[in-house]
Amino acid sequence: MSSLNTSSSGHDSGALVRPAVVLLSGGLDSATALAVARRDGYTPCAMTFRYGQRHMVEIDAARRVAAAQGVSRHVVVDIDLRQWGGSALTADMEVPKDRDVDHADDSVPITYVPARNTIFLSFALAWAEVLGADAIFIGVNALDYSGYPDCRPEYVAAFEAMANLATAAGVQGTQRLRIHAPLQHLTKAQIVALGCELGVDYSLTTSCYDPAPDGTACGHCDACQLRLRGFAEAGSADPIAYASN
Repeated sequence: MSSLNTSSSGHDSGALVRPAVVLLSGGLDSATALAVARRDGYTPCAMTFRYGQRHMVEIDAARRVAAAQGVSRHVVVDIDLRQWGGSALTADMEVPKDRDVDHADDSVPITYVPARNTIFLSFALAWAEVLGADAIFIGVNALDYSGYPDCRPEYVAAFEAMANLATAAGVQGTQRLRIHAPLQHLTKAQIVALGCELGVDYSLTTSCYDPAPDGTACGHCDACQLRLRGFAEAGSADPIAYASN
């Protein structure tokens, strides 16, 4: 049986003004989505998952990002998706390297974690109801992404519709929840540019699926390729460390 617990950092500031739950992985996209939530006047409550991912360094990255952006409520949720595996991120499989990230065959890569965003959004939905929040932010992207089905606009819209049928607040009409995916239709270069405009410190983030024990990015997995291309096209230097080729 899986174990489930949460750990939190930061202080409890009591009632929050315009709270929003932000899914924060510690990666480039989620750090930018967090900054957008702050820009839009929300008090972000960050939620990070320790789900048995091989790139566990992202949890420390999420903590760094949350601290840098002044998040007062940040929970780390433990749920072990390694029990059934099914992904190179949660099972003993090789992470694909030097893959053509512009592939045209619509295949779903083995780094896809089955139902991951549905699981994460369900937890976020529960916390949002407790907080009285009417917004959840998620950094999914439908353009420069690795082919994951739970990053598509139709998926986000369907989950939002379901969410408003699934809670007491939704049934009673006291809360109309919205899933914000502000990066959905941006290229990775546009995301980098937006984050820089909002003051995101990308040196605190990590994106690699198969980092070295010290957190150094491999530079060859899908996530690294997309990130490097995004910075290059945005005319910026990626501030994180990569293994030499």
